[in-house]
Amino acid sequence: MNKISILVANYNNGRYFKDCYDSLISQSYDNWEVIVVDDCSTDDSVKIVKELIKNDTRFKLYENEVNKGCGYTKAKCAELATGDFLAYLDPDDALFDYSIECCLEKFQKNNKIVAVYSQLMFCDENLNHKTIFNKIKQIHNNQFFFNCPIQISAFFVFKREAYLKTEGIDPNLRTAVDQDLYLKILEIGDAKFIEEPLYRYRLHSQGISQSASKGKAKESFAKVIHQAMKRRRIEKIQNKNVPEHYTNADDIYNLLSYQTKIPYRLISKIKTAFTTI
Repeated sequence: MNKISILVANYNNGRYFKDCYDSLISQSYDNWEVIVVDDCSTDDSVKIVKELIKNDTRFKLYENEVNKGCGYTKAKCAELATGDFLAYLDPDDALFDYSIECCLEKFQKNNKIVAVYSQLMFCDENLNHKTIFNKIKQIHNNQFFFNCPIQISAFFVFKREAYLKTEGIDPNLRTAVDQDLYLKILEIGDAKFIEEPLYRYRLHSQGISQSASKGKAKESFAKVIHQAMKRRRIEKIQNKNVPEHYTNADDIYNLLSYQTKIPYRLISKIKTAFTTI
């Protein structure tokens, strides 16, 4: 039975961790470990985590000596993992009790894919279900796919061996860390979409992606996309030059504006329909 490492990068989310923890110990699949790396939280996160996991050796807690940021902490989680498969779970979110089993079944059915990802359920601050994020879909993977607009999100499970073939998550990133991961993994192979919500995403005022940092996240995502363009040695897109050096977000997003147009979306939908993953 394959082992999966669930990776939790925590910063000041102690008050929500109990829900995350409960969703993990309720999993129908039982060969897992949880790597928690605390990024020098200023709340009582470490105390809460230690109390919850003290009798369960499947959980391992590590602490950064100083605050290092999301990129560094998530990269450290991956470095410490020992599973055949890896997946990130934010400490303020949760899984459904069949989420891990459902994902690993897809790998058993198709050993050529390097990742699977699912629908996610938006929840309120108390983790009550609100609505499914309907923009996530099966993608047609090629060198011009940059997940812009968003079509891949959590729950994203990937092969550790695929991750090790990449340069890993950029430890200098503070935001757009998951986007950096998705693009790098997709450069190794294809991913399978599970059309079922497996991830419970908590909406609350302190959430990183929901706060004033959205502007910074957009800027970081543009830089991540530009880095992917350079890795893939793409010099032109739609007869427009890819900047040699990053200047601003608009230059990058303008290169990809055609991907939001109806003709491109229809062609992509047709290609995906005729591609067996």
